[in-house]
Order: sequence, then structure tokens, then C-alpha cells
Amino acid sequence: VLQNLSQTPVLRELLKEAKMPGTTVKIESPELFMEPQLIKLDQPGPLTLAMYQFLTEMQETKKGVVTPKELFAQVCKKAIRFKGYQQQDSHELLRYLLDGMRSEE
Repeated sequence: VLQNLSQTPVLRELLKEAKMPGTTVKIESPELFMEPQLIKLDQPGPLTLAMYQFLTEMQETKKGVVTPKELFAQVCKKAIRFKGYQQQDSHELLRYLLDGMRSEE
């Protein structure tokens, strides 16, 4: 799930802009034939910042291995079910991750 999200350019660009509070972002999607949207962003929450840091590290690292410790810790704060390292479905992680970031808006 996180590898797929890291290859989503619109998400990466939005998170890059979101780390700076008070920024106005223009979202365009020529593929969807939508009118451009202007959105003023507030201070990002801890889950959003952890997601930004993780995706940046995935894109920029030369180490080969990236550990999502902080991102996982933030997800666990929003969704207790992920604590304890029990096996969960990837779609559950995606849902809690995106819902958690959306609730921080």
C-alpha cells in the first residue's frame, strides 16, 4: 500500500505543500477533466507530517530499506487495532491512513 502511495505524484505534491501551513494549493487533474480547485491548507497534523516524511524518505533514500516507524506509530494512535503487530489487511491500513489524514484537515 505504501509503495503504491509513494508512486502517486498528486499525493506527494500535495503533502509537500501541506507541510507549510497557510499555503494555498491549486489541484488540477487533466485526466479527470475537472476544473482546478484552490484549497487553503491549515497546519498539518502529526499523521500527515509522518506520511510526508515517509514518502519523502522513500523517494530520496539510497539505502534501499525504509522503515515506517513514525508513520506506523501515528496510524496506531488513530486506529488502536494496529497495535501489537497483528496481521491486518492492506485495505484496512489504507482506509485508516487516508481517513486519519483527512480528519486532520
